[in-house]
Amino acid sequence: MSGLQVFLEYTLAGIATGGVYTLVGLGFVLVFKASGVFNFAMGDMMMAGAYTFYLCAVVFDLHWAVALLIAVVFSCALAWLIERTVLRRMMGQPVIAVVMATFGIGFVLRGIAAIAFGSEAYQLPALLPRAPFFIGDIMLPGKSVRGFVLTTGLCGAIILFLRYSRAGIALRATAADQITAYAMGINVRRVFALTWMAAAAIGTVAGVIAASVTSLTPDLGTIGLNVLGVVILGGLNSVGGVIVAGLFIGWLEAMTAAYLPGDIREITPYIAVLAMLMIRPYGLFGTRPVERI
Repeated sequence: MSGLQVFLEYTLAGIATGGVYTLVGLGFVLVFKASGVFNFAMGDMMMAGAYTFYLCAVVFDLHWAVALLIAVVFSCALAWLIERTVLRRMMGQPVIAVVMATFGIGFVLRGIAAIAFGSEAYQLPALLPRAPFFIGDIMLPGKSVRGFVLTTGLCGAIILFLRYSRAGIALRATAADQITAYAMGINVRRVFALTWMAAAAIGTVAGVIAASVTSLTPDLGTIGLNVLGVVILGGLNSVGGVIVAGLFIGWLEAMTAAYLPGDIREITPYIAVLAMLMIRPYGLFGTRPVERI
């Protein structure tokens, strides 16, 4: 295989992986835009949804579409419960307190999964065909390519939802100015809850795709740490930025794995984030908050 073929193969595989990062990153951005909270439990909520799918599809032998629907409904209910019982009570508290609360929620979810399922790696049903995908002489993993196509479609649907739906417009209005949104009759608290539920649904689909490509363990939620780099790189309040950054981080990890030795790939996102924080603290497409007195 020529050097160009290797480069193209790893490039396309990395972009395919970046699609999952993008989908999870959108969950982070939705919550942050609406409520100003960075949800460090996002990865573990994604893991919880994937385990729910496993229980329904494998243990109870339901059709994968029914299992996915149940997993999404469960994740939305869990997100509503977290927002209602924990985060709503912390409104007005210091930001660090809310951040630590999301950390704690994530550890609780991971601990419950470890107690219930142990550390064994489970295989999910083959939602995506394994047959390799060929572009000329370049062979790509079929699951990764088809997962990327699915995540691309979901990202497009999310963007259309935010731009044209009534709930999406309310979310954007709340993100722009909560006080003005209140004055316009928007139920801001309901927007917060719906945003958490939407992020949980997105995370569940991303978790199922990620686990079907690899395997399902309680550590699946650590994908959220890589996505943290994606969100900071693209901009905490930028949907377009997280899409670009997700694809870039996926590509960068693939290039690192292809051309550099060892496990440098694991720290690649954090190197990119550190460089971005020194150059542009608000990310590639993020906006600097403006405070008027």
